[in-house]
Amino acid sequence: MAENAVSEAPTAPGRIIVVDDEPSMRKVLDAALSSEGHEIHTTDDGAEALGLYTGGDWELVIQDLKMPKMDGLELLRSLKEADPDACVIVITAFGTWDTAVEAMRLGAYDYLKKPFDNDHLRSVVSKALERRRSGAASTRPQGDAPSSAAEALTGNDPRIREIVDVIRRVAPTDSTVLISGESGTGKERVARAIHAESLRSAEPLIPVNCGAFTETLLESELFGHVRGSFTGAVADKKGLLEVADRGTLFLDEVGEMSPQTQVKLLRALENRSFRPVGGVSDRFVDVRFIAATNRDLQNMVARGTFREDLYYRLNVIPLEVPPLRARKGDTPLLAGQFLAKYAAKVGKPISVISEKAADWLKAYDWPGNVRELENTIERAVALARSNELTIDDLAASSAARPGPATPAGTLQNDLQAADLPESGMDLAEHLASVEREFIRKALAATGGNLTRAAKLLGMTFRAIRYKVQKYDLR
Repeated sequence: MAENAVSEAPTAPGRIIVVDDEPSMRKVLDAALSSEGHEIHTTDDGAEALGLYTGGDWELVIQDLKMPKMDGLELLRSLKEADPDACVIVITAFGTWDTAVEAMRLGAYDYLKKPFDNDHLRSVVSKALERRRSGAASTRPQGDAPSSAAEALTGNDPRIREIVDVIRRVAPTDSTVLISGESGTGKERVARAIHAESLRSAEPLIPVNCGAFTETLLESELFGHVRGSFTGAVADKKGLLEVADRGTLFLDEVGEMSPQTQVKLLRALENRSFRPVGGVSDRFVDVRFIAATNRDLQNMVARGTFREDLYYRLNVIPLEVPPLRARKGDTPLLAGQFLAKYAAKVGKPISVISEKAADWLKAYDWPGNVRELENTIERAVALARSNELTIDDLAASSAARPGPATPAGTLQNDLQAADLPESGMDLAEHLASVEREFIRKALAATGGNLTRAAKLLGMTFRAIRYKVQKYDLR
């Protein structure tokens, strides 16, 4: 429809100061940005850049972090002191963790490593100028829901940048979006960013965890019920689909939905109509649907456990969020943001991650993805005894128990690194034992609440209920 057509007007040219001690880099930046119509002033002197910025109407500063005359962090700090809304992009060939963390803590808009892609640079500059002009150039307080596609996913990985681009293009439409990815990758943040940039942003986004309810309860939650439709239905209840009218309904863990509920959802998607449990007439809603899953729905369709017609109705715009282990280059930026967030929250002046801690963070595969990284940094900050995050802080806060690396190259070393007995082991039995123990601890920590325990472990409600029965933990 015409009203849903997307047209992305280019960002108006801006006035940008480039500070770098390498003449070749200044030329590259000047050429890449001047071709977009931006007014560029280049210098190798941080003090000159500071004076120029404070004395004129400049919108953006792109600066190196390692400079001989005035240190890049000193320049960033001075710019923020002079103008708390100063929009600064830091670029450096020195990808050290301490400078990355400190730059984010001081309020840098973004952090890029040399060599960089010119198209990505232009995209970051365009978004930075948009935020500057909207009065939101400072880093958004962490923990809030993302208010834009650019804030939905942090990272410079090409796959993340592509997802952000797709979010910006599909948000103004009413197309149904299916977000896939492992637990903890940030699927709900993507859904909230789509809603925030949509034409429905003034209306509510209603999230529904399809794995947290039994079949009967989920149907009632989604579609509502009328009085007397089942035991305990003492009054009419409006379903979340109706609550989301004119807004967005976010169906998380949609792969956990029962076949009966799938049928009713399919009808709602096709006709924007539904019938409450026990009702005799249809109700109509104007709702945008976004779904998410950590399961392979195509595989489920092939096995007959998920309706093929529903899958195609949901999979109009597919978005796959990559796991953190597939984009390890983004780990420093994420860790820096989380460190800044939780250090500020608890009032600790922590801005540096020790070399050993950084090495472990970069080497670890993060099976729990961004959620696990954030939780690890939060706990480590809470436990930290100094102004530097150390390997001991991470060891005390992480289930992975980081420690010194074991040299590889021999069978004995490989066995020690994997903590294997020389005689071998029954892997399936060992994994089951570990799984049982973690579920037992999660149940103990949540007072036996299955929903909270499942969330703690990154599992679905059905999965933990099955495991509890399997391991006889009740």
